[in-house]
Amino acid sequence: MSKFSKKSGKATPEVSTASLPDIIFMLLFFFMVVTVLRDSELLVQVNTPQATELTKLEEKSLVNYIYIGKPAARFAETYGTKPRIQLGDKFSTEKDIALFIANFRQGVPENRRASITSSLRVDGKVTMGIVQDVKTSLRKAGQVKVNYSAKKRAGELK
Repeated sequence: MSKFSKKSGKATPEVSTASLPDIIFMLLFFFMVVTVLRDSELLVQVNTPQATELTKLEEKSLVNYIYIGKPAARFAETYGTKPRIQLGDKFSTEKDIALFIANFRQGVPENRRASITSSLRVDGKVTMGIVQDVKTSLRKAGQVKVNYSAKKRAGELK
């Protein structure tokens, strides 16, 4: 007879899942901190004029922004000092507006496309000639909802 007998029927212990929620939340917080929501980098100088009668845009996901102003100092040597149009993250011309609007519409559900608004962020020192050209290009592209961005006038209530 042997002194040591084998224990048969003993199962291996199960893996503890008690720390699983902690690991999931650590991963969630890590990705929340590390993720950068992309926003357009301003390539032009825009100092919007002040206004008294302002309304907020309700659904910002349905707004496409068009910036008009002088190129920023780091781009002045390449692009000059005349006012330029910025669509997304690049300098553009009036001819590119129709394609920009069409690409934006593709990302919006069909039943929401009528609610798309183009917001013009125009520097206060820009002449109206380039703004009128942009508005004409928007009209030709079928975009009739246009908004002018402005800052709230200092000293106003509300």
